[in-house]
Amino acid sequence: MNKKYYFIAIGGVGMSGLAKYLLENGCEVSGSDIVDSKYIDKLRKLGATVYIGQRAENVPADATIVASTAIRDTNPEMIRAKELGLKVYHRSDILAEISKWGKFFLGFSGTHGKTTTSGLCSYVLEKAGLKPSFVVGGIIPELGINAQCQDGKYFTAELDESDGTIVKYAPNVCVVNNLEADHLDFYKEGLKSILETFEKFISNIPESSVVLVNKDNKATRELHSHKTLTFGIEEDADYTAKNIRLMSDCTVFDVYYKGEFLTDLTIILRGKHNVYNALSVIASLHQAGVDVAKVKPHFATFSGMGRRFQKVGEFDGITIYDDYAHHPTEIKATLSSAEGMDGKRIIAVFQPHRYTRLKNLWNEFLDAFDGVDEVVVTDVYAASEDEIEGINSKNFTRDLSEHISIPCKYVPGTIAEVASKLYPTLEENDVVIGLGAGTITNLSKELTALNDEVCQIAH
Repeated sequence: MNKKYYFIAIGGVGMSGLAKYLLENGCEVSGSDIVDSKYIDKLRKLGATVYIGQRAENVPADATIVASTAIRDTNPEMIRAKELGLKVYHRSDILAEISKWGKFFLGFSGTHGKTTTSGLCSYVLEKAGLKPSFVVGGIIPELGINAQCQDGKYFTAELDESDGTIVKYAPNVCVVNNLEADHLDFYKEGLKSILETFEKFISNIPESSVVLVNKDNKATRELHSHKTLTFGIEEDADYTAKNIRLMSDCTVFDVYYKGEFLTDLTIILRGKHNVYNALSVIASLHQAGVDVAKVKPHFATFSGMGRRFQKVGEFDGITIYDDYAHHPTEIKATLSSAEGMDGKRIIAVFQPHRYTRLKNLWNEFLDAFDGVDEVVVTDVYAASEDEIEGINSKNFTRDLSEHISIPCKYVPGTIAEVASKLYPTLEENDVVIGLGAGTITNLSKELTALNDEVCQIAH
C-alpha cells in the first residue's frame, strides 16, 4: 500500500484511531466527515486535512481510500473514488496491514469485552514502560487516546467480528472472550455462523500462534484447535482466577497457570465480567513473554474504557454513568456493576441500537433489566438502518412493562428532549445509567446543562 490515505467518515472512534496510527507512522492522511469532533481536532493537530461535509472534490486522485461498512455506494466520495479508479479498502484491511509491520501482535476478540481487554492490555504495557503500539475501539481515559505508534515490541488491537472481517487477521496471541448471537443482520444463522467464522479465523493464523478461549462460555468451548489454551473461573482451565474477593472499591484474585500460582491481581473495575477481562489480559501477556511482575501493579490503576460504566456526571447527589452496552448480555453485565449501590435508586435509560438487533433479540432484551428501579426507553438509534414495521421503542416498552414489575416508560424525541423529561423526576441518591451505542452518550451533558440552567435561575 502507498503512504497516502483518504478516510471517508474519519471522525469515528475506530477510523480516527487508524488515521492517527498512520499519521504517527509518517503517512499522509486526509479525510472527511459530516460533523466535527474531538477526534478530528486531534487528527488535525497531527497534520491531517479533514473536510466537514462529504463531496466528490474532496477525494485526492492518488490516495488509498479507506471506508467502513456503513459507507454506501451512493456516497459522493465513494462514487468519485471509483471514477478515479482508486482502490477502496475496508478499515479492517488497513488494520490487518498495520498488524504485519513487524511487531508481536496481541488481538482481542469476542462478542463482549474486546474494547476493555484491548484497552487494558495497551494501558498496562504503556505504564510498564514497554512502549506498545495499539489501535483500540475506545478512548483509554488515563492516556486520553485510542491509538498510538511507538517503537516497542508489542502491537495490540481490538478485532471486530461484526461483519466477518476478523478472518483477515493473524495475531501471535489472540483472546476470544466469549461468543453469543449478535450482528444477526450479517450472521444469518446466528451463533452457528459466528462459530464458523471463528473456526476459519483460527485455522488461518500461524501454527505458532496461541488462542486463549473462555472455558466458562459455552460457545467458545466449541472452538477446538491445538492452538487454543483456556481461561476461566468456574472450571479447571489453563489460566484460572481463584480466591476472588469483591470489595467495595476493588476486586482481588489469584491467577493460576496449569495449577501453579502465577500472581495475584487487584483491579478497580466492578463486576464479575471484569475478572474474566483482567484474567484474559494477564494470560495473553504471559503467553507473549511479558514479565508479569512488571505489568501487575498497573492493573490496579486502570479505571476502564471510555463509555464502559464510565462516571460522566454528578450534581445534587445524582450520579450519571455512560455505557456503550447495546446487547442484552452487555446490559446485564453493566447493571451488575451497579450492584452494591445500597440506598440508591437505579434508573436505566436504554437507547436501542439498530432495528435488526432489537427485532432479533427482543425477548433477550426483555430479560436484561434486572436490579434496576426504573427503565426509560428512548427512540431506536437506527445506525443507517431502515425502520422495520412494528419494531419500535413504543412497542418494546409496552412488552417490557408487561414483563417486569418496575416502572417502564417510553420517552420519544432527541436525547435533549429525553433529558428535559427525565430531569424533573430526579432526586438525591439517584443513579442514572445511559445504555447504548448511539447518541445516548450525550445524556449526561444534557442533564448537566439543564441543572446549570436551574442553578443560574435560582441565583
